[in-house]
Amino acid sequence: MDCGTRCYLDHNATSPARPEVTAAVVRALTGLPGNPSSVHQEGRAARAALETARRQVAALVGAAPDGVVFTSGGTEAANLVLGGSLRRAGRPAPSRLLVGATEHPCVLAGHGFPADRVVILAVDADGVVDLAALEARLAALSGEPVLISLQAANNETGVIQPLARVADLARGHGTALVHSDAVQAAGRIPVDMAALGIDAVTLSGHKLGAPKGTGAVVLGPGVELDAALRGGGQEARRRAGTENVPGIVGFGVAAELAADGLAREPARLAAIRDAVEAGIRGRAPDAVIFGDGAARLSNTLCVAVPGLSASTALIALDLAGVAVSSGAACSSGKVAASTVLAAMGVPAVLAGGALRLSLGWSSESADGDRFLAAFDRLLATLYKRQERAA
Repeated sequence: MDCGTRCYLDHNATSPARPEVTAAVVRALTGLPGNPSSVHQEGRAARAALETARRQVAALVGAAPDGVVFTSGGTEAANLVLGGSLRRAGRPAPSRLLVGATEHPCVLAGHGFPADRVVILAVDADGVVDLAALEARLAALSGEPVLISLQAANNETGVIQPLARVADLARGHGTALVHSDAVQAAGRIPVDMAALGIDAVTLSGHKLGAPKGTGAVVLGPGVELDAALRGGGQEARRRAGTENVPGIVGFGVAAELAADGLAREPARLAAIRDAVEAGIRGRAPDAVIFGDGAARLSNTLCVAVPGLSASTALIALDLAGVAVSSGAACSSGKVAASTVLAAMGVPAVLAGGALRLSLGWSSESADGDRFLAAFDRLLATLYKRQERAA
């Protein structure tokens, strides 16, 4: 992205549309007029494009194409999976939900389980789930069908959860299913459902450079899900409504590009992120990097400097042409208290200064340089104010 005008460092909120995706969407809009449920030539062409995208999305997470259910985004996908009907064939649906304390609001608030059937799983100071507590909880629920929902990676801190170990515990329980919100992780780290041993993942296209309003539930073998939207027979009767063919085509292209980039993009983005992190530490030795004691996505940096408020910093950085976030972009544009940092035990006064930088396909080293230059000016103002107060 050209840093001559703006530097966009908020890919975890939305990654700008990739040029290849834009071209594919335009081709679909202009060249695929048919409804994919129609039997005529135009309908068959739309169906073929839809199924190509299904294969591309499935490949991103190591799944079979027939397990992909396209939705309007990650939130709808999470609501669909956590509505209470997810189950293995021939077995009852889970009667209890075990969910991580640092989950996205679409998981914490988007499920269909009664409040007294929900267990919040504690995390440590880095935001990693307490596996011993999970194991003890599963042992206490012996024989009860449960659903465990745990992010692959956190949207605010980038902290990666030990999904394979969670799945091992679930298999030991025997009647537990595992769902993962992989919205931030897919395309940024390898997410292979079969290798991890998880039963369902949820995805969002616009985190990968696809159009907003695209997402998917991906189900593992032998896992069933009742429709939340009923009407026609689309998506194997698991989600009624005519499919968003141009958006889904773009989603498929973005998924394929992200999968192809896994061999090089994480290291490239880590170099930019680590340079920024080192620059922040050098300028503000009291800066706190959240989750730095755990494995993190290479594109994500969540940081706070004592005395610097997020609202002040966001405005100043925006005026300097740098777009960052104070956390999840899910509060109608408001700077709100972070439930993620609260669950990690971060004091409210420090959490109130948290800034999130997130990189993506369009990020360059110049973006980091531009941020640090603006950050210098922020710190100069902060330290002058502190000197006057002293």
